[in-house]
Amino acid sequence: MTDAQETAADTSLRTTGGGPPDDGGSSAAKAPIPLLEPREGIPPVIADEASLAEVIAAFAAGSGPVAVDAERASGYRYGQRAYLVQLRRAGAGTALIDPVACPDLSGLGAALADTEWVLHAATQDLPCLREIGMVPTRLFDTELAGRLAGFPRVGLGAMVESVLGFVLEKGHSAVDWSTRPLPEPWLRYASLDVELLVDLRDALEKELDRQGKLEWALQEFDAIASAPPAEPRKDPWRRTSGMHKVRRRRQLAVVRELWQTRDRIAQRRDVSPGKVLSDAAIVEAALSMPANAHALAALSGFGHRMGRRQLEQWQSAVDRAKELSEAQLPAPGQPVTGPPPPRAWADKDPAAAARLATARAAVSALAERLSMPQENLITPDTVRRVCWEPPESVSADSVARALSGHGARPWQVELVTPVLVAALSA
Repeated sequence: MTDAQETAADTSLRTTGGGPPDDGGSSAAKAPIPLLEPREGIPPVIADEASLAEVIAAFAAGSGPVAVDAERASGYRYGQRAYLVQLRRAGAGTALIDPVACPDLSGLGAALADTEWVLHAATQDLPCLREIGMVPTRLFDTELAGRLAGFPRVGLGAMVESVLGFVLEKGHSAVDWSTRPLPEPWLRYASLDVELLVDLRDALEKELDRQGKLEWALQEFDAIASAPPAEPRKDPWRRTSGMHKVRRRRQLAVVRELWQTRDRIAQRRDVSPGKVLSDAAIVEAALSMPANAHALAALSGFGHRMGRRQLEQWQSAVDRAKELSEAQLPAPGQPVTGPPPPRAWADKDPAAAARLATARAAVSALAERLSMPQENLITPDTVRRVCWEPPESVSADSVARALSGHGARPWQVELVTPVLVAALSA
């Protein structure tokens, strides 16, 4: 049994919230303290090059890790660009930067290149930070750290409360951050998001070290920091909500034409695609195949508020799909590059289905012993791939090589290899 397994099994070392114990080892819950104002007050929003230069100099001269966060306007604007960037570092305080007024933050990124960045749910913010020139070389993800440490709730507010005993202000996470000027309550909320992030990082580092999981976390953080930008998604229209109802290829073509038309309009107007036309309306039109704009207007989502010009625009997309040749119609599903869906394994390869069932149970049991989500121990896709095409000769070395080949980190390979060897040999 590893140190982490022994620690995870010792429930007396945990608080009721799943966090580290207090200094006295007591698990008694203490009333959390509301955090209402940033320590130095709400800083002014940086919106010009001169002020940005001062911030860069201050943060370059600061010490220790830098807390970083970004606010987007998901559901309001097209894309996932950042509309506010928050930073905090010892010796520099907190900075709020408007990336619309200052779209190139590569100078700030360069000044912090050798610094550890502390983010919560880093993979959500890194794409929009990369767009404005901010790319970390080292990071600490407090959400992922919480998952590995076995916290039952890993949202920032829940983590700050259970680990540090403070309650963060809530209510502004889903607002339209493209609003200008940004209201003071929103800026207070944004400032508080980075107020305790480094403190949370330090506490989680100690907890991970106590559980014997710190090296695992560091490997995960390195993998995130070194990962290349994600490739553009192939056929993104296939992710339209409700697509499971659409069966025929001609109907799929309607979805594709409507989705692409909506996307062009949303991009041109810089609004969320859902504000242009809902997914439900797209699917409804694909299933109904309206003959004209009048018939389209009778469908849910194309009601009386929509003008005739708009209706004709959507009907034109439907008509384009109707006019496509059979060869131009989209395939019923995307090409599968990996194993088939697990539900089909019993028919296609009963032995593989048995291997997968055994492996899933073993991995789930190990994750439970380690007090972490199964998907953080090893991705379900990796387990499926190894079970579908196992090594010709099953051994610890061959399974370890297979796991590494699918991107598993060394700590994952070490822990998961024995259970997969047993499952593949059963």
